[in-house]
Amino acid sequence: MSQARLGWGCALLGTALLFANGIAHAAALQGRAHAIDGDSLRLGDEEIRLQGIDAPEARQACTRDGHDWACGRVAAQALAELVEGGELRCTYDDRDAYGRALATCTRDGRDVNAAMVERGLALAYRHYTERYAAEEDRARQARRGLWAGEFEAPWRWRHARHGDAAAGAAASCRIKGNVSRSGARIYHVPGSRDYDAVRIDPARGERCFDSVEEARGAGFRAPRR
Repeated sequence: MSQARLGWGCALLGTALLFANGIAHAAALQGRAHAIDGDSLRLGDEEIRLQGIDAPEARQACTRDGHDWACGRVAAQALAELVEGGELRCTYDDRDAYGRALATCTRDGRDVNAAMVERGLALAYRHYTERYAAEEDRARQARRGLWAGEFEAPWRWRHARHGDAAAGAAASCRIKGNVSRSGARIYHVPGSRDYDAVRIDPARGERCFDSVEEARGAGFRAPRR
């Protein structure tokens, strides 16, 4: 066997081992992407959540000079400017409860996550990491973006509007394992698009799970968007 074929075979084997039992090490995605909102994007078939930051929600408004402004839409536009029209490289080693890759993305070597915080259009998610704390401090001191007026932290905004409903759903069936007409085994988490519409039928092999890990272990996957 030639060295080229041997090298290609080893690369394929390495990829298979990487994904055999979930993501064991950091994985990379590369290509053109488009923004979904201020902290998430789609690259190929993957939906990506920018790790370590939290931007205003699409419907969220903030205040500046006594007037409301659509900070959620502005954040989404800023992310689009940063990522669209060029090659993006995203690395990740984990997924969130919605099945999205939790990633750090770069374009031309520039950290996109950091750029959103530096512009003042996303906050450092310090509850999970201090990685972008310095960028947030600079944006606040310069009164850029959100820091030029008043705003509610995105996580508080979400909790105030969706926390009670999500908590009630989670109490009865935290993760819903649904079997589609084609036989696909799909799990749905609170807050996802089809969660409220899904009804569990144990006779069809459907069931509730306490965690995404448990659902995946039973052979269920996240819905494809």
